Amino acid sequence: MKFKRPLVARSRNLELSPPLILALSFLVLIVLGAGLLLLPFATHQSIGVSDALFTATSAVTVTGLTVVDTGADFTLFGQFVIAVLIQFGGLGLMTFAVVTLIAIGGKIGVFQQQVAATAFNQTKLSTVTSTAKSVVIFAFIVESLGMLLLLFRWYGEMPFGDALFHSFFYSISAFNNAGFALSADSLMPFVGDPAINLIITTLFIVGGLGFVVWIDLYRQRRWQKLNLYSRMMIMSTVVINVVVMLLILALEWNNPATLGGLAEQDRLWAAWFQATTPRTAGFNTLDVSGYNDATTILTILLMFIGGGSLSTSSGIKLMTFVVLILSTYAFIRQRKEIRLVNRSIPEHTVRKAFALTVMSVSLIWISFFLLAATQKVSFIDGIFEVVSAFGTVGLSRGITADLNVFGQLLLMFLMFFGRIGPLTLGYLLARPKRNRVRAPSTEIPIG
Repeated sequence: MKFKRPLVARSRNLELSPPLILALSFLVLIVLGAGLLLLPFATHQSIGVSDALFTATSAVTVTGLTVVDTGADFTLFGQFVIAVLIQFGGLGLMTFAVVTLIAIGGKIGVFQQQVAATAFNQTKLSTVTSTAKSVVIFAFIVESLGMLLLLFRWYGEMPFGDALFHSFFYSISAFNNAGFALSADSLMPFVGDPAINLIITTLFIVGGLGFVVWIDLYRQRRWQKLNLYSRMMIMSTVVINVVVMLLILALEWNNPATLGGLAEQDRLWAAWFQATTPRTAGFNTLDVSGYNDATTILTILLMFIGGGSLSTSSGIKLMTFVVLILSTYAFIRQRKEIRLVNRSIPEHTVRKAFALTVMSVSLIWISFFLLAATQKVSFIDGIFEVVSAFGTVGLSRGITADLNVFGQLLLMFLMFFGRIGPLTLGYLLARPKRNRVRAPSTEIPIG
């Protein structure tokens, strides 16, 4: 009997936590995907294990960075595998697990709900099942509509079978903010095409807003009844997209490498597309390496911010950025409360926002230091690629394929933890510990 308590304690220490299971589910999916991409009939010519792992990681983390040409090097089967990996990675493996259990009549225990809640970034276990079902249904409807519209656009320019698969692939890639394309130059041939610009940007904006917003819109159907988060996400997204579009027009109007060589109407479409794509969509209709430095810096900031919570995008998330701005403003004005539209933001939310940002910045700069120390890359190219990988954006200045194995492993690490979230990494590295004794406070000079 005297060994019972130690054994129980030891088993509890070995118990898998929800964040760990979430991380392992993505890791398993990456390994399985890489294995499928290594099959002889997945590629026209065999690729190495590192290339398969990088492609699978980029697909599962819905990033879009590539070391091989998706359209030229992979067969129809390989491209289909990539599309499936994007779908599972974008919506989350836990989403499909919950929906499958519901479909076969299985019961979801408390621990399974905790794992799913971690994947959904939610605190209420009671809403996990309904959220999972809503996410899958919503994604199926939006992707189907996108696929149908793209099919109408492309049918006639290519055989029906090719048009159908292109529509299928791009609707999944765009909605999940993956940025994978079936041509090496992404969507640059469609820079002035109104239909492609509208359909693709609508798909990744819808996916980037987050399922919480769309579920709220469906249930409330009136602006006044929407919760504060949904209203702020919609307003912030509209404002950012419009402001960034105007900035790109001003910065790139006369740049012959980007907007300068286009007709005036095409410049407007290109500026709109490039304004909306950095917050993790990954497609491009302009040559990103031709940007002015100011536009590049603006793009890096947008990639770092990302989209909405419980969405197909990554980054620190838009509302995290808003909380940081509001808390800074409140400190400058010496206010005790941090308010957002006459609502106070809890202290733990502010602390979480700062912790997430500090961990994200630390991860980015450590990775950039290692990349600069081991690769021959310029400062602007290196930091751009690192932030793109961390934000699971997929925009590239063309250096990813030229990196050595260590450089590509570094980007894979960033894509992985950028997708599951830096806080999940923190939970994996540290165990929560409550201090029963409160330490005396002391003043430390800051600033």
